[in-house]
Amino acid sequence: MKTESMKTGTDHDFRGWKRWFAPGLCLAILSLCVGAALAHNHEKGEIQLHHPWSRATPPGAKVGVAYMEIRNSGAQPDKLLSISTKVARVVEMHVSERDGEVMKMRQVKAFEIPARASYALRPGGSHLMLVDLAAPLKKGERFTMTLRFERAGELEIELEVQEQGSRHPRH
Repeated sequence: MKTESMKTGTDHDFRGWKRWFAPGLCLAILSLCVGAALAHNHEKGEIQLHHPWSRATPPGAKVGVAYMEIRNSGAQPDKLLSISTKVARVVEMHVSERDGEVMKMRQVKAFEIPARASYALRPGGSHLMLVDLAAPLKKGERFTMTLRFERAGELEIELEVQEQGSRHPRH
């Protein structure tokens, strides 16, 4: 025996709505997640930058750091020649090296990005030093940098500021 809602078709309409609503909602959420993930990857020619990030700094700090992975899919090496950002007066390229029992940091003029390889900027290794910060970097903020490569040219990227003491990106 049919109920009144079945005779009018309202029950059928509800089932149709449920059939399209759940997949549509999942698709919308997936689109937002993919969009957020793509926001942390940047590409110019044969150079790709993955997960650029920085650490929050304490109040009054005048230096910060930035990290990322730089991939070169090309057949020729490239060089990262310079970096600029509005959050710091100067951005320096640094490498960390062990000298006996002591880790030392030294400034370099460029980072060589080998052909068909990656160059990682990470805590305890190569990194970008943000010198003379305009303001402390706060967790959750984002800022832009312009990187200048010898072959690929200029690439503007966005970095996300992670908590103080982070050892890897959390996005």
